[in-house]
Amino acid sequence: MAIDSIPARLFKTAASHPAAPGYFAKSGGEWKSTSWKEYAEQVRTAARAMIALGLEAGGTVCILGFNRPEWVIFDVACMCCGGAPAGIYTTCSPTEVQYIVDHAEAQLLLLEDKEQWDKVNAERERLPKLKHVVMMKDAEAIDDPWVMTWQQFMDKGKEVAASEVEARLEALQEDQLATFIYTSGTTGPPKGVMLSHKNLAWTSKVAADVADLRSTDCSLSYLPLSHIAEQVFTIHGPITVGASVYFAESIAKVPDNLKEVQPTIFFAVPRIWEKFHAGISGKMKDATGVKAKLVSWARGVGAQVSALRTTGQEPSGLLGLQYKLAHKLIFSKLKPAVGLGRAKFCVTGAAPISQEIMEFFASLDIIVLEVYGQSEDCGPTSFNQPGRTRFGTVGPAYPGVDIKIAEDGEILVQGPNVFLGYYKDQAATDETLIDGWLYSGDLGKLSKDGFLSITGRKKEIIITAGGKNIAPKNIEAALKNAELINEAVVIGDRRKYLTALVTLDPDAAPKFAAAHGLDVATMHTAPPVLAEVQKTVDEINQLFARVEQVKKFSVLPRNLTVEDGELTPTLKVKRRIVHEHFAAEIEAMYKE
Repeated sequence: MAIDSIPARLFKTAASHPAAPGYFAKSGGEWKSTSWKEYAEQVRTAARAMIALGLEAGGTVCILGFNRPEWVIFDVACMCCGGAPAGIYTTCSPTEVQYIVDHAEAQLLLLEDKEQWDKVNAERERLPKLKHVVMMKDAEAIDDPWVMTWQQFMDKGKEVAASEVEARLEALQEDQLATFIYTSGTTGPPKGVMLSHKNLAWTSKVAADVADLRSTDCSLSYLPLSHIAEQVFTIHGPITVGASVYFAESIAKVPDNLKEVQPTIFFAVPRIWEKFHAGISGKMKDATGVKAKLVSWARGVGAQVSALRTTGQEPSGLLGLQYKLAHKLIFSKLKPAVGLGRAKFCVTGAAPISQEIMEFFASLDIIVLEVYGQSEDCGPTSFNQPGRTRFGTVGPAYPGVDIKIAEDGEILVQGPNVFLGYYKDQAATDETLIDGWLYSGDLGKLSKDGFLSITGRKKEIIITAGGKNIAPKNIEAALKNAELINEAVVIGDRRKYLTALVTLDPDAAPKFAAAHGLDVATMHTAPPVLAEVQKTVDEINQLFARVEQVKKFSVLPRNLTVEDGELTPTLKVKRRIVHEHFAAEIEAMYKE
């Protein structure tokens, strides 16, 4: 009998809900569904094709492209075969793509379009183990013997009996490698995180229970599928319960697609929630008279109701009546306008988010639950749960997971979600996995009732010239709360005092420039901008101890980018690179 795995669950769901929609993709301006029965058959055919192309149990494949049905089909089909898929971020350079494909020893590679093909083709001499390249549907034709279309690939499945896939599925073991998640590389080359079938199956089952995920739910897939969090929301969770997934047309189309789909489950990184916050609060500022007073009143009611719901209570009496009225007049109109009209479970993760943003949404009857974790524990270490939520924390331990704090403040994790180790890197594995505990590299503290708070990153601790240890995370998060500031990087290691590099928000900056008659291209040096940032710095300094206060700042002429290597694909700052690229600006802040 086959073990409980994500591929096995797919076939089980297809058997129990054959006609129900497994996923939706837009074609000709319409959302068209594919049933669970068809979905499972596509995966089975792709698995047969992989076997026909020589993929053995234990073999690997790579996937490079935006979220598409083919991405997921290729991924699950590889697991069916006893292999391990590895996703690659679409923003990766040709050199980075080559590194991952070669390091993973991938035999097959799925690509979205010619742009991604050009990256691979530029490095083909350094990809000795890669045998075949498969293009997704509707990709521009590539005239190369190495390349096949999606249809040609699927046709290969006819050469292998379906029974061979069943045999591979039956042979899977719980602790067998199921997938690779390549880290985004803040501290060097990406490492291949090895996750087992048990890791994926256990984590997604608990996630489904926590979210009360049902077959009637749906989500929008748009964040990078090479990240474990999006895999849980697009692949593992929906397959576990039979929920539907809508594949966004593109990143640019996400706002439109969100409004069309109105998903019941919505996961977004902090930057998305920050953009929502900026857009909604901007419109609220434009409201005047009775409308402004009504919105203010509704938000007050929403905040009271959310405060109850985060502790598992519901409003009653006068507050219950006020909430019904606020919902009818404000919330029922506002939420669908941003695409969250049906949302019952909203989540943020992958980076820090400010408590102010969370409280803002709570006042609009949208409780956003913050999850914390890493690829090495399949995504979740802790999770604010419905009825057990505390803003400003990352919640209690994920059900079934143990958390403890080491003497130096490092967060240690143990549970069925903890990874097998790093691929071909025993030294890094031995540093991270000790006596069954995952050493996260993050610093935190646990409250008496079990809520975890993140205080910093161990390797990002700033030690000033005076010997003070400072975690820059909270200072940077406070600076980024300002409407005009997009990114903030605190400097101060081995220095007398702290300084900060800040960038201007791409949405707020043009509005500020127009209001003050400034040229956007040179506004980073304009006195009104410097005065506004100084005002923010002064306000934030009041929240921190003297040694943690920012003494000087520099507004950079451009934002940090993935392309320049300053941000990882998940938009985490690569501090070393930022220090290198803006060394002159940093030194200028320390000239007496």
